[in-house]
Amino acid sequence: MSDSVSNTTFSDRNSSKSSLINPTLVLNCGSSSIKYALISEDESTRITGLAENLGLDTARIKHTTLNGEKLEITIPGGRHELALQKILALLEQYHFIAVGHRVVHGGREYSKAVRVDAHVLEEVKRLKILAPLHNPANALGIEAVQALYPDIPQVVVFDTAFHQTMPPVAYRYPIPKALYEDEKIRRYGFHGTSHAYVSERASELTDATGPHGWLTAHLGNGCSATAIYDGKSMDTSMGLTPLEGLMMGTRSGDVDPGLHIHLKRLLGLSLEEINDMLNNDSGLLGISGLSNDLRTIEQAANEGHKDAQLAIEMFCYRAGKYLASLSCALPEFTGIVFTGGIGENSSTTRARILEVMRHFGIKFTADNNTSLYGGGEGSFHDDDSSIELWVIPTDEECQIAKETRQTLGLS
Repeated sequence: MSDSVSNTTFSDRNSSKSSLINPTLVLNCGSSSIKYALISEDESTRITGLAENLGLDTARIKHTTLNGEKLEITIPGGRHELALQKILALLEQYHFIAVGHRVVHGGREYSKAVRVDAHVLEEVKRLKILAPLHNPANALGIEAVQALYPDIPQVVVFDTAFHQTMPPVAYRYPIPKALYEDEKIRRYGFHGTSHAYVSERASELTDATGPHGWLTAHLGNGCSATAIYDGKSMDTSMGLTPLEGLMMGTRSGDVDPGLHIHLKRLLGLSLEEINDMLNNDSGLLGISGLSNDLRTIEQAANEGHKDAQLAIEMFCYRAGKYLASLSCALPEFTGIVFTGGIGENSSTTRARILEVMRHFGIKFTADNNTSLYGGGEGSFHDDDSSIELWVIPTDEECQIAKETRQTLGLS
């Protein structure tokens, strides 16, 4: 470890460790990154960090200490294993009592968070067939903790678990029954911890009497929308994989299923090449030809770039169309909750999406909408709006820590 790491760690030792009471470590291992947080029992205090660009020369860990100091550790070429070792070394002094892992796919076996055992770990690995970029990384996180802290209990919180309350009419595909029964081909949904957190938070904030019916729009590089009634997912936009549904940063969202065979016949592309194109070269990037970052595209659109303008229009139209259709799943429609990097920060995107839903009687004031950004939480609907409108910053780490403690009987 470099001198700067040692100095900052020493500074951490002299900060108020007492405020980190019985902390839970949350690990979110992505395909090339690890997001982590150490969260106190009362959820009021946390240490956070991000390992990014793993496997590349620019791999690094950005760590924020308990007293707010920023630390950067360079690990050129470092992969998940090395990054996890460094992260655990930074945090070991705080004596975390449990570890909660975000796992993308839990298949249909898991409808809630579960404590890690040998069977659970094997299932996480087996389900890489449905989440090849994420589940293997999730398994690495579990194994890294097991190797260093074999006695600390671990829990996996599945992205898909929250959506296991969907009825068959929502989760079944209209394909031969044997594919569902034998191969478990069905819609699973994702971003479950985010949708669970913001819908629960909205129900705490609203003055409306329950039960509540929310449409939650998680809009970022990955995007999904969910219909939630009385705390339960009734339908969602993502399906068997995270490719289905809304237009995203680099993912296409819904396309004609016949596109695959058409491109194979027309261009001789393999299924793997088509899948790669739809996941990595489509969405905002594919339409704009510029970037998957909406901020870059908005700047180009304001300067007259036609493809950038179309990318924004398509993104908002498809989001509005999906939200409108998901309202069919709600017995009562209380309101819409926007979250995620775009949902929390782009007031123009929120306004354009709501314009698509012009027949719903939704009313809001532009100034109230634009005031919500950069972590701001609040509503922006008018008093005479047919439904409520909320911006609620997502906190998946807090949700994972909460479900971890509940699973282990610690809260």
